[in-house]
Amino acid sequence: MALKTIFKDLRVIELANILAGPAVGMFFAELGAQVLKIENKTTEGDLTRQWKLASEDPTSSVSAYYASVNLRKEIRMIDLGDPAEREEVYNLIRDADVVISNFLPQVAERLGMTHQKFRQLNPRIIVGSVTAYGEDDPRPGFDLVLQAESGFMSMNGTTLSGPLKMPVALIDLLAAHQLKEGLLLALIQRQQSGVGCTVSVSLLDAAITSLANQASNYLTAGFIPGLSGSLHPNIAPYGEILRSRDGKDIVLAVGNDKQFEALCKVLEIQVIASDVRFSSNRLRIENRSVLGEYLATAASAIDSGVLLDQLSRSGVPSGMIKTIDEVFKDPHSQQLILEEKREGVLLRGVSTLAFREMAGLSTENTD
Repeated sequence: MALKTIFKDLRVIELANILAGPAVGMFFAELGAQVLKIENKTTEGDLTRQWKLASEDPTSSVSAYYASVNLRKEIRMIDLGDPAEREEVYNLIRDADVVISNFLPQVAERLGMTHQKFRQLNPRIIVGSVTAYGEDDPRPGFDLVLQAESGFMSMNGTTLSGPLKMPVALIDLLAAHQLKEGLLLALIQRQQSGVGCTVSVSLLDAAITSLANQASNYLTAGFIPGLSGSLHPNIAPYGEILRSRDGKDIVLAVGNDKQFEALCKVLEIQVIASDVRFSSNRLRIENRSVLGEYLATAASAIDSGVLLDQLSRSGVPSGMIKTIDEVFKDPHSQQLILEEKREGVLLRGVSTLAFREMAGLSTENTD
């Protein structure tokens, strides 16, 4: 069976808009599921249709943002406030496998689009619900606000910039990944029991569970991180940015003493590797400002191509900081590009699938 048709018999109804819910819908669509996205006819559809760059056609019915998570789907415009059209959706749910929704609790109740209603219509249905703060909290969710309230913004940025949000809706995407995992588990469970269930993910929970080492640093050691830019609180030099002679920025991710010694050799400052101030990771963290000056001075005398090649050959984790156009000039990145003609507009985005092949499966149809 081909990977891209593994869910060819799965029917998904998407009652979600913006990013998190639709990202889950597109994931299933890319794996061959029949995904029907229901959009609000009375508001001209998903809100992201109107979220356009200044360079986009203002008269177009779709946008580049919309393309990011709405390819490979069938679209239907429906007024859920109309009893007849709402019944049409109910009929679709009776014959579906999965419903994805992100209604505010009070809106779901008013429209008759609660997970209890869905499971009354179809006991086998699996409901994937995205909320901001939980099923019982009526507050709407905005990724920027959640980045602030979950601690991410307090760590992201520098003392000069102040707190910054990530340049993508990070919390929405984290919640989407959590919901995908929950729905896949629910599908396995239904194979065994024959009964559906509801999987609910809140943006807040998805954010907090993604704090990873920053959470354990606080919970275990009482460490409260501040604005440190790209610098890692536990490792040095990790996150330091070096400017090469030709003006390119290169970031380091040196994780142990051996890599640090190799870095110093590449930069021809071996004396630094034997300096007692930098002889262990703990000391490098304590003296990272001075260390950073030595590294920056040495790197400024070497062209980026030569420096990156030597770092790679020496086993020093590093990479050039690329602009997004440089990213998509890379043939590897181009393999992830999807395109589709929608409502007269050529839309292009990237795949939601970071995996390509698994044991026994192929991305090509070999049936």
